[in-house]
Amino acid sequence: MRAVRIDSFGGPEVLVPVDVPDPVPGPGEVLMRIVAAGVNRSDALLRAGVYHRAGRPPLIPGGEAAGVVVEVGEGVTDFAAGQRVMALGGGRSSGLYAELAVVPATHLVALPDGLDLIRAATLPIAWLSAWYCLRHLARVTKDDTVVVKAAASGVGTAAVQIAAEAGARVLALAGSAEKAAWAGAFGADITVDTSAHPDDAEVEEILRLTDGRGADVVLDTVGGPAFGRSLREVGHGGRVVALANVALQPSTVDTRDFYPKNASILGFQLTNLQIHGYDPRPDLRELADRVAAGVYRVPIETVVPLEEARAAHEQLERRDNRGKIVLAVGPDIVN
Repeated sequence: MRAVRIDSFGGPEVLVPVDVPDPVPGPGEVLMRIVAAGVNRSDALLRAGVYHRAGRPPLIPGGEAAGVVVEVGEGVTDFAAGQRVMALGGGRSSGLYAELAVVPATHLVALPDGLDLIRAATLPIAWLSAWYCLRHLARVTKDDTVVVKAAASGVGTAAVQIAAEAGARVLALAGSAEKAAWAGAFGADITVDTSAHPDDAEVEEILRLTDGRGADVVLDTVGGPAFGRSLREVGHGGRVVALANVALQPSTVDTRDFYPKNASILGFQLTNLQIHGYDPRPDLRELADRVAAGVYRVPIETVVPLEEARAAHEQLERRDNRGKIVLAVGPDIVN
């Protein structure tokens, strides 16, 4: 089968299409033919060797995909050949940038009618992360004001919609006027162009927009110096959810910015959550049903062939995409 492999850590140029043996499912596993694979920031971090669970090359990247079941291993009764599914990476398969992959049955969800494979391939990481952080950790309600940072990103676009559906007042922060407008189109009540409000001015703007109280929830998808600002932007009894450090910089924390407010700091990392027993299937089913019903919109920026994974990563790292980047692996990409 064809796959994209990393033989050494580095830039997008280390993503090389190769021929590798077809995998064989073991007990509790499913062999799926991948039709579409989502491209995520975590893939780029793994490729560069800075992801917290990067492992060692050679590696096949890719943490989410959608496709069709080919074969099931011993003990698998929930799936059958020909079934349309989406997958969250894990198990013996090193990644989903490939024509075929072996995935634990516990990481697969059957797709509802009305959900195509392109959009399905983008749900298991960014959308699931936003959903878990807002629904399970922050427990957002209609009485909350929610700040979403990097609101034009994959996680950010999902978070704006999930918080808005919950009835919350959503303040979307993005790094340009164009990105802020994009976030507004997905349901944000107020948008803030952080390029016009750098550093302390961002904090002052959030406090102004909340009449000095601060936000009930801050979803920090950036990390680094932005996390310190998040602690200053949250209000009394609020929750700051940290789920990334795309800045790849240390965060300087002044405890006086959160303990006097009785604020909570909540961490999220999807891979570690799975290791410690989280079953993603109920949440993925609920997300899939909502997308299929048109409750949420999943914007797709571009679909490129698997062999052009390098170009996909180059676009991701330019940060000029507004929707998800997807790798087309199979011929029936629109099904």
